[in-house]
Amino acid sequence: MSEIIIENLSRRRFLQGSAGLTLGFCLPVMAAGAAGKSGVVAASPASFEPNAFLRIGADNSVTVMSKHLEMGQGTYTGLATILADELDADWAQVRVEGAAADAKRYNNTFWGPAQGTGGSTAMANSWDQMRKAGASGRAMLVSAAAKRWQVGAAEIVVRDGVVSHAGSGRKASFGELALDAANEAVPTEVKLKDPKEFRLIGKQAKRKDSAAKTNGTAQFTQDVFLPGMLVAVVAHPPQFGATVQSFDASKAKAIKGVVDVVQIPQGVAVLASDTWSAKKGRDALSVTWDDSKAFKLGSDEILVKYKEMAKKPGLVAANKGDTAKTFAGAAKVVSASFDFPYLAHAAMEPMNCVVHLKADSCEVWNGEQFQTVDQGRVAALFGLKPEQVKLNMLYAGGSFGRRACTQSDYVLEAAHIVKAINGRAPVKLVWLREDDMRGGYYRPLFHHALEAALDGSGQLVGWHHRLVGQSIIAGSPFEAMLVKDGIDHVSVEGASNLPYAIPNLLVDLHTPTDIGVPVLWWRSVGSSHTAYSTEVFLDQVAAAMGKDPVALRLELLTEHPKHAGVLKLAADKANWGTPLKAAAGERRGRGVAVHESFKSFVAQVAEVTVKKDGSIKVDRVVCAVDCGTAINPDNIRSQVEGAVGFALSAALHGEITLKGGRVEQGNFDTYPPLRIAEMPKIEVHIVPSTGAPTGIGEPGVPPLAPAVANAIAAATGKFLHRMPFNTAELVA
Repeated sequence: MSEIIIENLSRRRFLQGSAGLTLGFCLPVMAAGAAGKSGVVAASPASFEPNAFLRIGADNSVTVMSKHLEMGQGTYTGLATILADELDADWAQVRVEGAAADAKRYNNTFWGPAQGTGGSTAMANSWDQMRKAGASGRAMLVSAAAKRWQVGAAEIVVRDGVVSHAGSGRKASFGELALDAANEAVPTEVKLKDPKEFRLIGKQAKRKDSAAKTNGTAQFTQDVFLPGMLVAVVAHPPQFGATVQSFDASKAKAIKGVVDVVQIPQGVAVLASDTWSAKKGRDALSVTWDDSKAFKLGSDEILVKYKEMAKKPGLVAANKGDTAKTFAGAAKVVSASFDFPYLAHAAMEPMNCVVHLKADSCEVWNGEQFQTVDQGRVAALFGLKPEQVKLNMLYAGGSFGRRACTQSDYVLEAAHIVKAINGRAPVKLVWLREDDMRGGYYRPLFHHALEAALDGSGQLVGWHHRLVGQSIIAGSPFEAMLVKDGIDHVSVEGASNLPYAIPNLLVDLHTPTDIGVPVLWWRSVGSSHTAYSTEVFLDQVAAAMGKDPVALRLELLTEHPKHAGVLKLAADKANWGTPLKAAAGERRGRGVAVHESFKSFVAQVAEVTVKKDGSIKVDRVVCAVDCGTAINPDNIRSQVEGAVGFALSAALHGEITLKGGRVEQGNFDTYPPLRIAEMPKIEVHIVPSTGAPTGIGEPGVPPLAPAVANAIAAATGKFLHRMPFNTAELVA
């Protein structure tokens, strides 16, 4: 690593080489070529490097290598918990380090040969991997102790970082055994603990990132300062697709601290000695934009276009039974349409990145979420091999999908700036809030149209769901995997796999290709809009049938016990069916929603108060979660609580609008987040499980808005068909 100066931080140093034990666990899919036919790597520090997850130092430090980004979701703690439990480490001696960019060693096993964090996969794809790595380390320590003490390995006990033999009274710390353990063979098979033996998993292990984030020593991109480094701020075009026609840098260069002004494909970069000087230089910059190929529609015009498209059949994403015949013979048809705006990610830390180009390599520092994609794109720009690009994964101040950009936008932008100055200095690119809000990537705008058919006995027998919206996946490295027969899987997830037992169902999709607004996954991706339309519409259908919303769902979920399980639990804990007291002039209601995303099941019951003027207050949200083994229960609760706040922020306020192709919002004054006074009381109930863990970073988002909307409908009789909520519709 190049010399780094970190404010308020002495760089952590770990014992390496012959003075410790480094262990890697190779999955069979990665073993060929790295370890021969057996998949076993020889027991030496060097040969463990291809897939190293554990380092034990002579100072008793236990370092867990995290292949996943820590952006506030608790990944570092979760991964360390899994490994440390099987290792029987002392939690106080466990530390976590971000792994290098190397898909051969740190492959996301759910994605194929690619390293990255997303889709709520961190715990799920690392569960077996980290358990086996910890168990292997434990076995090697035991083997080393058995040889040293000349006793049977079965007689040795490991607990809290100490290896002991009761018969002889001998004991040794991990550090004392590290040198000997490094010479032991990596076991080809290891025995994993029975869940009843877990001492950290399922318990309350303290987070590994809290102290550093509290005392200011945590390293984020803004904390990186390289010798001779310049800070860059970029003037981006005001419309998507516009380009630089000409620019005058004279006034910008007159600003104290400004060093250079260069044109790059993304706009014009102002380089200075510090961020504020670069920002002032950009303010003084004069740029004439060529908008001949710019996207110029407003969001209202896009929606009109989508509604027209929805009048015609789309590509079929799901089809069972005979919906045409069912609707033709229906005794009653219930219909509704739903509109969803563009949404910004609005993470607390806007995009930033440090790039240092050297003679035959490049080094990058940032909250790195998409290692393989970013590494490949930067390498291609500089004419390097991917392995010549070193990515240092730092903490990220949130992401919600934004840093996992399929086009590597801000990382590549920083690299372009370095290239434009011929690599004469390292560059820290800083995006201000307005840069990302007005020129970043967004959750797509979507229009949904739904119909339900009821037969003569009032039973739900048909369901038709049509969606119109941009594809996130088309043109990305994931297209081959996630787009089949023209259907973008993430556009229809939550709709095409609707769990309800409806005999005749059709889901079809229109994907416009002429909308020039950049789109990207946003926390819970397609489920962020499909859960709303399906769950609110189902309540509307229940009202037409005269049925209780929970009762109807349970009738339709007989083949989906996990959905039904969380639904029953949430309804029970929320006292579903009991009346809510309301003050004079107020209306109160409960609403429910249940949804599966990322293989986790979440049901939520919201209690809402609606005042005469239509203003609403979400008083309480009761959540039930089934996400497999609860590695860190408190972190699960925190993630669900955070998801409720995140989703409620979007439901009440979130909306990116365009006028003439220009984004109208710029900061939190025009794109307001949820205020603390708006946050409801939240209860989170976790379903006990010994199954493999599933996702938890995102699944708490989808049910919140529909549960709140259904509570509003219960209180007022009015179903809300657009987000954010238009409370003017609720005036008494």
